[in-house]
Amino acid sequence: MNWIVFGLIVVYAIGAWKFWNGFHRTTFSRSFSNRLSLSLLWPALLISNKSYRQNFRKALKG
Repeated sequence: MNWIVFGLIVVYAIGAWKFWNGFHRTTFSRSFSNRLSLSLLWPALLISNKSYRQNFRKALKG
């Protein structure tokens, strides 16, 4: 069980880091608060928002 939690934390952190670094490739507003919130909420937004999914892919392409 601990390995599963650790794995999920690692996947979450990698996703947030990659989105943070590729944020300039997205169509989102370039404010720091926007960048921070969209990076931290990426799992929920990826599931629920088509526009976010498209921008997430753009951010990860680099």
